[in-house]
Amino acid sequence: MSSTFVTLAEVLEARGGPLEEHEVWSLLLGSAETLLDLSYKHNNICNIISPASLLLSATGTLAFKNCAMTDEACAFTAPEMLQGRTISTKLAVEKMIVYSLGMTLYWSVDYHLPQNQPIPLSDSLNCLLLSMCEDMAHRRVNLNTILESCESHHKTSLLPPPNKVISQLVEDVFHDTGDRSTLTDNTVHLSGRSQMIRERLHGKRAFLV
Repeated sequence: MSSTFVTLAEVLEARGGPLEEHEVWSLLLGSAETLLDLSYKHNNICNIISPASLLLSATGTLAFKNCAMTDEACAFTAPEMLQGRTISTKLAVEKMIVYSLGMTLYWSVDYHLPQNQPIPLSDSLNCLLLSMCEDMAHRRVNLNTILESCESHHKTSLLPPPNKVISQLVEDVFHDTGDRSTLTDNTVHLSGRSQMIRERLHGKRAFLV
């Protein structure tokens, strides 16, 4: 892997706190574009996304590395995959990816927040992420809908281009460490926090401030 890539987990570790809303919108837009592009070019793409497998480039692009089925990855894996169902269609794979991406981004806005503190999300972003994390696959939005929602939001809110936001996140990691080589690939303990997010989702507890 090129030294110009860092993982989302490394970004959060360097910051020591959650992503801001405009950063989540940028990652969501960039991810939707990248995943749609990959789905057109390849039949076989990674179907589990986690903070440790979402890669951010210094040039502002995103990539995904294969994510093995570990205890940490299970926290971001779609229910139907955990239940061992046969996934035979491209749409079914897409819905698994959507769930995984949604859980990963929820985790990034919940990072190091006190358990009883609401996650500061707008109605529009909260609803979009919730629609990505539906337990029932047929109720989840697809990548094209996510892309359209993100593009519309960026235009109406006059947000900076996603590539600039992503580049800045990577630059912050380099600045924090001083040397990319000091970053390690130690396992990030995700399961506990992600389980709390699942409980919030299932319990319909408010994420809004």
